[in-house]
Amino acid sequence: MKIVIAGAGEVGSHLAKLLSTEDQDIILLDSDQEKLDIIDSNYNLMTWCGSTSSFEALRNVGVGEADLYIAVTPYETRNITSCAIAKKLGAKKTVARIDNSEFLIKENGEVLKELGVNALIYPENLAADEINIGLAHNWARYWGELHDGKLLLIGVKIYDQSPIAGVKLRDLPVKAHDFHVSAIKRNNETIIPGGNDTIEINDIVYFITTPPFVNEVRELCGKRKKVIKKVMIMGGSRIAMRFAKRFHDKYTIRIIDYDREHCEELATMLPDCDIVHGDGRDIEVLRENNIYLFDAFMALTESSETNILSCMTAKEFGVAKTIADVENLQFLSQAENLNIGTTINKKLLASSKIFQMLLDSDKETSKFLTLADAEVAELEVMPDARITKAPVKDLHLPFGMTLAAVVRGDEASLVSGNTHIQAGDYVVVFSLSGTINKIEKWFK
Repeated sequence: MKIVIAGAGEVGSHLAKLLSTEDQDIILLDSDQEKLDIIDSNYNLMTWCGSTSSFEALRNVGVGEADLYIAVTPYETRNITSCAIAKKLGAKKTVARIDNSEFLIKENGEVLKELGVNALIYPENLAADEINIGLAHNWARYWGELHDGKLLLIGVKIYDQSPIAGVKLRDLPVKAHDFHVSAIKRNNETIIPGGNDTIEINDIVYFITTPPFVNEVRELCGKRKKVIKKVMIMGGSRIAMRFAKRFHDKYTIRIIDYDREHCEELATMLPDCDIVHGDGRDIEVLRENNIYLFDAFMALTESSETNILSCMTAKEFGVAKTIADVENLQFLSQAENLNIGTTINKKLLASSKIFQMLLDSDKETSKFLTLADAEVAELEVMPDARITKAPVKDLHLPFGMTLAAVVRGDEASLVSGNTHIQAGDYVVVFSLSGTINKIEKWFK
């Protein structure tokens, strides 16, 4: 498949890195040669320096033969224009990044399709959805639903009150095989664990389970689910506005912003929310706004550092759930190791969404989640594949991988040593980065 990515910013660059490992024909187009040089020297793809709205540049990258054209520059109108040109030149499918919810209205979307834009990516909307999921499942760091919710991927940080802290996996206090510990993130390392690995305090443990056993996983981790009703947001950013517009009827929302003029705009746009002019970094401002009476605190300013520190402050006030927007990618791993609850990054969310859109058309492989040095994928089992030759315990699978769950028809179940994989199954696999290509050979 030939894919052209227009825009080598953080979204485009991250997406290009993801796709460069998927054996696709990738071309990254941008007018900034320095950005392209960084990518070109480290990844298996082609780069081209030129304007994303130039007919000549698009013809030079062969957009007419592109199966997918993705415009993810920071400029909405440029992305739409670029997609329109690419479509007219022969691109089969186009995707544009937007920053305006007006384009999501059905009749407006029809106009864009007539122009040649097949699909839209709105990062702020994705971030609002992610925040809502984080509030609904506030005891978990990560919550992902697979196969229409038949399987759940849950990441939980372990503290000293957890019954499984200091326990080896083979000694977990459970009677039935109701979940699978598929990965452990410890400091900046991801471990694909075996029975002799021990769960330590401050680990983030990733479980695969099914809906009936969610409460068992929660109790094992020593967590309590809290009903979130009152939410304080620091920073009237576009993410904050999108979240407040969509979920003001679900939560009582107070937004604190230091810009008085912007506060007046927010008050007009969000009449159902409480808008406060003040500096949310100031502890006295937080006290005056009774932060300790709120169920959740979200730091959604444009500064990753401010958001991280503010969530740590909110935790000291006893706020049960905190969420920080960490747009600086180099801070993400460090932030996850701190006691600040959930982190979001709209650029990664946008990249992951586009990546999933692409892989949805490839039924053999579908990737759900990428950790710092590991990934989760769903692999289809081909007829006569090596993985079908014996029960899992007898397969002698490669180091650095674990089979977590299997989907057979409409039924999803966890994998045990006695599971015998069959052709046509879809298997959820956790593996260390760089090993997925070796693992795929077992399924073909």
